[in-house]
Amino acid sequence: MGSGCLKVTKYFLFLFNLLFLILGAVILGFGIWILADKTSFIAVLQTSSPSLKTGAYILIAVGAVTMLMGFLGCLGAVNEIRCLLGLYFTCLLVILITQVAAGLIIYFQQEMLKEELSRIVDKLIQTYDPLNEEEKNLQDAWDYVQRQIACCGWEGAEDWKNNAILINKSLTEYPCSCYNGSEDYVTDIGFCTEGLPSNSTATFADWPVHQQGCMNGVQKWLKDNLGIILGVCTGVAVVELLGMILSIALCKNIHSEDYTKVPKS
Repeated sequence: MGSGCLKVTKYFLFLFNLLFLILGAVILGFGIWILADKTSFIAVLQTSSPSLKTGAYILIAVGAVTMLMGFLGCLGAVNEIRCLLGLYFTCLLVILITQVAAGLIIYFQQEMLKEELSRIVDKLIQTYDPLNEEEKNLQDAWDYVQRQIACCGWEGAEDWKNNAILINKSLTEYPCSCYNGSEDYVTDIGFCTEGLPSNSTATFADWPVHQQGCMNGVQKWLKDNLGIILGVCTGVAVVELLGMILSIALCKNIHSEDYTKVPKS
């Protein structure tokens, strides 16, 4: 009976750690995606916000450690090594506590994140210059956001009135990525004049652009992606708890089995 429980516990622990290994790879991949992505709003954030880059590196580190723990758990379960299972349990406990602490920090810093987003985008719009090669990736990412979400500016199209180049041109041009028509001749980047009455008489009221800002759309995008992150982290936490329970159970069973094999006097 004890031998059967030992085998069942061992195989369950191996399967859970295999899943744990896969989830660690997902976290690792997500961190790499944040650093590598150049075509969505993540690019805007990671170029302007050092905190997001730091978070991405943390995700990569957590993912790598999680994969290592999964490997150690599998190895300890298959070979029934009590010392390795004890180390595995301790590492899981530390990781779980760290994840809970990080989740609480993110939850209580939501307002600060919103303010940082607003500041980043306002500065980006004011200094937007299609000829500035140094900020090209950042500006292209924002153009992509405006085109995909069908929005203009952060709070509304009027945000672009603060752009230095458009002010110098008396607002006789508009950001191409804000265009609200379907014609293919309007590009996705830079400033355009297509659809305006004439360059000399055009005003902001004549801009053929979306009037709603990108704030709500971006917040929805972040909320959707945050849900994915939280889902993955919750799944990892559940597997961690199960792994801790099974590792303790396996340690006890191994001890019990070894004890029964001691010759009696």
